[in-house]
Amino acid sequence: QVQLVESGGGLVQAGDALRLSCAASGRTFTSYAMGWFRQAPGKEREFVAAVTRSGASTFYADSVKGRFTISRDNAKNTVYLQVNSLKPADTAVYYCAAKYAVTSGTDYITPVRYDYWGQGTQVTVSS
Repeated sequence: QVQLVESGGGLVQAGDALRLSCAASGRTFTSYAMGWFRQAPGKEREFVAAVTRSGASTFYADSVKGRFTISRDNAKNTVYLQVNSLKPADTAVYYCAAKYAVTSGTDYITPVRYDYWGQGTQVTVSS
């Protein structure tokens, strides 16, 4: 089992920045690729960003490229999502997730392929 706890969300204005954190406990953190997803009211959960186990490679949704940065600190069992230049369209609950045994590139961007999820942190961006 892996337990994931997100933090760092909040109510901000358009153009502001936040740093979301996801602390992991349980099994070996470095065994898991990590992803961030978000879900807005009435919409499906969507991929935001992912990072490989070592942190050497990252992946982003087109909608956040250049504004969001995912990183991980394996010594602290934590993955981060730096979110800059926020827009009202970024308003959603942000979830982190852990994926064991990646077998294809699509694993990173597909929510149902992740094994563990956090409870989410709300990000609200006002215009």
